[in-house]
Amino acid sequence: MRYTESRTESMNGLGHGRGQIQDVRIGGNRDGKITAYEMRVIQESGAYPRFGAFLPFMTGRMLTGTYHIPNASMKSRSVVTNTVPTLAYRGAGRPEAAAAIERAVDMFAAEIGMDPAEVRRRNLVSQDQFPYTNGTGTVYDSGDYPGALEKLLVVSRYDELRAEQQTRRESGANVQLGLGLAVYVEITAMSGGAELGIVEVMSGADGAVHAQVITGTTPYGQGHRTTWAMLVSDRLGIPFENITVVHGDTDLVRSGEITGGSRSVQIGGTNVWRAAGVVVDKARQIAARLLEASVEDIVLEDGRFHVAGTPSVTRSWTDVIATAMAMGERLDGEGDFTQASGTFPSGAHLAVVEVDIETGKVNLREMFAVDDAGCIVNTLLAEGQVHGGLAQGIGQALYEEFIYDADGNPLTGNFADYGFPSAAEVPSFVTIHMESPSPMNDLGAKGIGESGTIGATPAVQNAVVDAVSYLGVRHIDMPCTAERVWQAVHSC
Repeated sequence: MRYTESRTESMNGLGHGRGQIQDVRIGGNRDGKITAYEMRVIQESGAYPRFGAFLPFMTGRMLTGTYHIPNASMKSRSVVTNTVPTLAYRGAGRPEAAAAIERAVDMFAAEIGMDPAEVRRRNLVSQDQFPYTNGTGTVYDSGDYPGALEKLLVVSRYDELRAEQQTRRESGANVQLGLGLAVYVEITAMSGGAELGIVEVMSGADGAVHAQVITGTTPYGQGHRTTWAMLVSDRLGIPFENITVVHGDTDLVRSGEITGGSRSVQIGGTNVWRAAGVVVDKARQIAARLLEASVEDIVLEDGRFHVAGTPSVTRSWTDVIATAMAMGERLDGEGDFTQASGTFPSGAHLAVVEVDIETGKVNLREMFAVDDAGCIVNTLLAEGQVHGGLAQGIGQALYEEFIYDADGNPLTGNFADYGFPSAAEVPSFVTIHMESPSPMNDLGAKGIGESGTIGATPAVQNAVVDAVSYLGVRHIDMPCTAERVWQAVHSC
């Protein structure tokens, strides 16, 4: 039997994201210092509250974002409704926290007449405060929030954009410019954990040296095979193309945890890295016999073993493998790493929008993203994750909304009714990576799979409001559709 859902069945049954009603209060002085922040959340859980308490809990963990706010509190209620259940959607509670605090900071800046960038400068957690405990007790591992903001302002030509905005306002143009900032932090690999990682080196049928990696992580587009092979190649000096990664085969992989929560590199990757280190230690012992030297003096360099200070006399992996086989030993190793807690990627995003004040239509002109996910193993794969997250954040901010009638009947059951961005609505992104290594794992890595969504959503929303703020508009709920923008403008 085979069952294939229609698009309407999928949209009405799979689960939806976000679903929070947020009421926030922010307080501070006219010098731009934020002194208090309060949030009240009603979490719509749908008919089956599988994630009912988890999502607002994660929002609470990241309540004050990247800002040092001495007084903070949150209360939440999860409610059951006659709608599709709310599930974990890219970011799961953290985008909700970023959306609230970033809108509140912009509204605070408008109230005191200060540029939003300057307000953020005056309140960001500084680099020397790490590890930093936020207002709800969450401990951030590392980061450079002011550095990310300053880099963003330079690369985006922020001052020039503000000057262009002022020129448009003075000219009375129908299409106005809006700039939206967001400086975010999130948690990845929430409570830490472990993941299977085994590496074995052997001679292949072609006579070349090969390595096999067995991993408990199962990729579905994240690029684990490439990343794990890169880690092993770097540590063992074996060509990348000679490394095989095995996952999902229960005959070979005895255990595996979830591929989610942006956890794979920092936990699964670290165990692969450690497993390769065990192999190196075994190989150095054999190489020491072959080179008649102390194990402590053996160095692995460019895939060959030699005595430190004597690089002219070497032994190859082939020599070591042959000796191991003759001794009845296997050159394999298993990682033993368990991460104690989560890591905290961060970044700063800027959206530049053009808004037609007569029609409410929003055009996203430019998108800049500075992201810090610790030490990056593969820049191209990290870029792909950021780009996908940015596109989803743009969709949430401008287009996406699941609508029900008064009786709970869905009105957006297919892509003819449900708005989301195509390539035509998404500009080319300008992305920059910073690296604040995490002390939580050997690689210094943090997750990056959800970062784009967390920073982009409030940045785009802030930009739309900024474009029409001179008319008296203070806030527009997401999604900032043309109708909502038009209504906000014409209600002033």
